[in-house]
Amino acid sequence: MANWKLVGGIVAGVVVLGGIGSACDDDGATSGGSGIPGAETGAGTTTSSGDAKVTADTRTVPGFVGMGLQSAQDTAQAAGFRSLTSHDSLGRERNQILDRGWKVCSQTPAAGKTVPTDTELDFGAVKLDETCPAEDETAPAEAGATMPDFTGKSVKAARRALDSGTSVTVTDASGDDRFVLVESNWQVCTQQPAAGAKSSGQPVEFTAVKFGENCP
Repeated sequence: MANWKLVGGIVAGVVVLGGIGSACDDDGATSGGSGIPGAETGAGTTTSSGDAKVTADTRTVPGFVGMGLQSAQDTAQAAGFRSLTSHDSLGRERNQILDRGWKVCSQTPAAGKTVPTDTELDFGAVKLDETCPAEDETAPAEAGATMPDFTGKSVKAARRALDSGTSVTVTDASGDDRFVLVESNWQVCTQQPAAGAKSSGQPVEFTAVKFGENCP
């Protein structure tokens, strides 16, 4: 009799476990589902391959040219564009630290173009008392095997075009022996080695005057 009671107990246990397994299957925690809300195929968060589905919102880019830089940035953000940058339209490599002191001369992408809202908007700008160029002036090309022509470029832009290990000396071309402190405010008058010369890591010498002054 004891053996029959033992067998009966085992059978009852198997039945109970089977019922629990069926209940788990009904809740989707075992085969047929991951148990994670929204992970099922067709839930709108995954594709048939399991990759995340990304749908970027698109908007029409407003016109910003002529606006103050700060106002342009505020308008862009209000329109849904959050990735913003700016650059010096005069090619002097100046930083736009106080945005209210700058105005927009150019923009990329152009006004009226429809793009995703995660597209970066780039504003070309000059200071309020400056005139916008007809086209954004480009920074000098990076020095490679030959020395670029830096004449008329800002000392800061010229320095950036050289290898970071290059030894650079800058002197005041006016003869007043002024210190060249804010290099974006000074333009190159002469250079050694000359433009087109072989560039092989040799020291570079510039003479310069402030923008608005004439080179001697």
